[in-house]
Amino acid sequence: MLASIDGLMFSSLPRLTRGEATTIACATLLRFSEFNIYNGLVDLPFERQVPLRGEDSLRLSISSGDVLFVLGANGTGKSGLMQCFFNAHFDKARRISAHRQTWFEASAIALSPHQKQQFESNIVNSDRSLESRWKETYSSQRPDIAIYNLVDAQNVRARKITGAVDEGEMNLAKQLSAEEAPIAEINELLLLSNLPIVISIRENDTVLASKSDSEPFSIAELSDGERSAILLAADLLTVKPDTLILIDEPERHLHRSIISPLLTLLFAKRSDCAFVVSTHEVMLPLDNPHSQALLLRNCIFDQKQASAWDADLVPTDAEIDEDLKKDILGARRKMLFVEGVEGSLDKPLYSLVFPNASVVAKASCKDVERAVTSIRDVDNLHWIHAFGIVDNDGRGDVEIERLKARGIYALTVFSVASVYYHPKVQRAVTERHAKVTGEDALAQVTEAKDAALAAIGLHVQRLSERAAQRVLREKVFKALPGKKEIGAGESIDITLDVPGVVAAERTTLEKAIEDKDLALLIKRYPVRETPALGELVLKLGFQDRQQYESAVRTLLMNDEDTLHLVRSLFGSLADDIRED
Repeated sequence: MLASIDGLMFSSLPRLTRGEATTIACATLLRFSEFNIYNGLVDLPFERQVPLRGEDSLRLSISSGDVLFVLGANGTGKSGLMQCFFNAHFDKARRISAHRQTWFEASAIALSPHQKQQFESNIVNSDRSLESRWKETYSSQRPDIAIYNLVDAQNVRARKITGAVDEGEMNLAKQLSAEEAPIAEINELLLLSNLPIVISIRENDTVLASKSDSEPFSIAELSDGERSAILLAADLLTVKPDTLILIDEPERHLHRSIISPLLTLLFAKRSDCAFVVSTHEVMLPLDNPHSQALLLRNCIFDQKQASAWDADLVPTDAEIDEDLKKDILGARRKMLFVEGVEGSLDKPLYSLVFPNASVVAKASCKDVERAVTSIRDVDNLHWIHAFGIVDNDGRGDVEIERLKARGIYALTVFSVASVYYHPKVQRAVTERHAKVTGEDALAQVTEAKDAALAAIGLHVQRLSERAAQRVLREKVFKALPGKKEIGAGESIDITLDVPGVVAAERTTLEKAIEDKDLALLIKRYPVRETPALGELVLKLGFQDRQQYESAVRTLLMNDEDTLHLVRSLFGSLADDIRED
């Protein structure tokens, strides 16, 4: 089974160059191991040692019935790794490339048996070349061979049944006819994969199609995606057992709603083969829960050939929910979970501030905490380093330290809006904007500050009550009994002076307004709940908050000083992510 992963192995070849080591890896390490016979069944594992950056390698063992998805962005070496798989065992492998031709020159078979064998031999040799990573040869012959094999399989079945009848072996004939015909198999697969197409073979081995009970027409007239589905099914249904099937980007021509069920059904039909699928579609591994996923993040090239990879294996038995698996499959090794949704203020800002981490938005603080904890608690995901950011929301020191111990960092300001509208950020973005508009940036900042203070002054009581929640909550947390107090069995009384706390907060807030301390107000109070921010951006010369916030993100991409300031608002998180 594919689950039999030996983990990380150390390869010590100090006298070999990277290219020589790679040649050995590609030529010899992917091989059939000795047969393992259990209860009369023969298991043929394909073994592959993937060279990693540094001195390690990742050993994979793939047997018939196993599926390995290889995921990674463009340029991470997916095609190079697939080529190594093919080169190392080309005599037992079938390569199916996403960039192959999917159209037909005609509806009938245009190849003789000799031509078909000759082209197959040439294609194998071509696919072993370095150019095959990007260059498609014999493009018109490949679909012809797939259809040839399909028609041939159909005819072989018919000849066997006819031969049994001619010999008077009626029971054998019934047994052979009970086995599903290849064409019937493909039609069933297409229907179950949301493609209501029926194909048939007519005179002169002509392959026709019909849709919604239409008159039959040439398969050459089908759409690109429909032809691609037929070719993929024809290829996989006609390969020999115990073949290593390498499929490169099957989603290229087909929507996920089609390719996902089609692949899943084909995996089940050909459980006598092993599959390695290169893809950008992170949902495909989740749609096949018994598969494994190899994540490629980068690769090293030696003389135009991928020689080592930055890779991690996601095991099937990782005990986390499907949403988190989806997040992990598309992520870097360092993941940062933040509050909000994909279109909220949080994610784009955090992506700029922490460029080395994959930022994943979660709806609430509880969702962030759950995601980080789930990943940190799974031992076989040790290569993923998960962190979280939540709004301060007036949290007290006790709660902030509790969260940090779990890898979750509370902002040092009230919320992410407080980051965008920090006075120093305001000034920097206004000065940059004023270079275009010709306005007096200092005068704009002063006027904007006065407008914001006036707007906050209209909501003193409500803001004081919101801030008081933090103080009261902190008092409750501090008074909660620990093991020692509970063991003593004594009663604990908690008294909260709610009016006094609210009054104290009001005094602090009013003094900050009087002192024009906008920095303190933005840090301590939820000013986003007032019209203050809207008034502020208008005075700074922006049309609305959206334009201002976009200007802040642009500034962070170009101004290291402002970026450093913003990072400081996240406490030690930047350093902790860098060191982890």
